[in-house]
Amino acid sequence: MAREFGRQGLHVVHPVIDGPIDTPFVRERFPELVAQRPADGLLAPDDIADTYWFLHNQKRSAWTFELDIRPYLEPISNF
Repeated sequence: MAREFGRQGLHVVHPVIDGPIDTPFVRERFPELVAQRPADGLLAPDDIADTYWFLHNQKRSAWTFELDIRPYLEPISNF
């Protein structure tokens, strides 16, 4: 899609939100997860919005086509 619509000036982005978002639903359904993480260990909705705004304002000479959005704190695998 990015190659097809980019020629028309449309910025196509595939943002991947990979982590728990700090919402009332997450806090109610997963209290143990919230308790294990520091205050900024969940994805803040305003910070996600800032990331989308950044993508919206990108210059065409350096467009992002795929972006992973995740908290800095991720569980360590036991593998």
